[in-house]
Amino acid sequence: MSTANHPVVSREVWLEARRSFLAKEKDFTRQRDELSRERQTLPWVRLDQDYVFESADGPVNLDALFGKQSQLLVYHFMFAPEWSQGCQGCSFLADHFNPLTAHLPHRDVSLVMVSQAPIEKISAFRERMGWTLPWVSAAGNDFSRDFQVSFTQEEQQSGLAIYNYEAHPKPLPELPGLSAFYRDGAGNIYHTYSTYARGLDIFLGMYHLLDVAPKGRNENPGEGMSWLRHHDRYDDANFVVPWMEHAQTAGAQAS
Repeated sequence: MSTANHPVVSREVWLEARRSFLAKEKDFTRQRDELSRERQTLPWVRLDQDYVFESADGPVNLDALFGKQSQLLVYHFMFAPEWSQGCQGCSFLADHFNPLTAHLPHRDVSLVMVSQAPIEKISAFRERMGWTLPWVSAAGNDFSRDFQVSFTQEEQQSGLAIYNYEAHPKPLPELPGLSAFYRDGAGNIYHTYSTYARGLDIFLGMYHLLDVAPKGRNENPGEGMSWLRHHDRYDDANFVVPWMEHAQTAGAQAS
């Protein structure tokens, strides 16, 4: 981007264009507020199954993840059992989430991350990344499969796996999402909402900052988030994304 291919105008012309665009921004804000109100009216599903997770302190069930709060947000973090580290895209989200754990309980909300990797791998990676938000392993239950973020090899190839409410082939054994739950006074737990794929964009504050920068997200066509690294790996010339790292290791062992 340069001034050679971008309009440079007077302050008066700029203000006219900005005011015109502001009307569109306000309309978008009103639409977003209406979507949020409508989201609160969606029906709920009462869970009949209890899930037991593994935490660094031992087994915990879904009820315990709420803590003292009546609302629970679960981020489905991509970290397959065979990977040596978590997904860099999910780590990007966790970098946004981690500071919020001091604020969410004051609105009656707990936030927990759940992955399929064993708790030993999770704990080591969490320490490396400097996060404090709770993170448990679902390796011993069907939680990740029930909420459609974990897939068998057959499902990946057959096109039968459901992700983001649609069926089509999935190239990876794990995909990201966020699910919301409510616990009533009698201890019943309800699944109230889940969002996946681009539905997670709204939680990425850095992207919203980039959207108002002159070059925007500055991603080339088809590049997507391939520029992204773990926050401690941007200077690592040998960085390999976790699922590709596993594929390379598996291929080397097979040969």
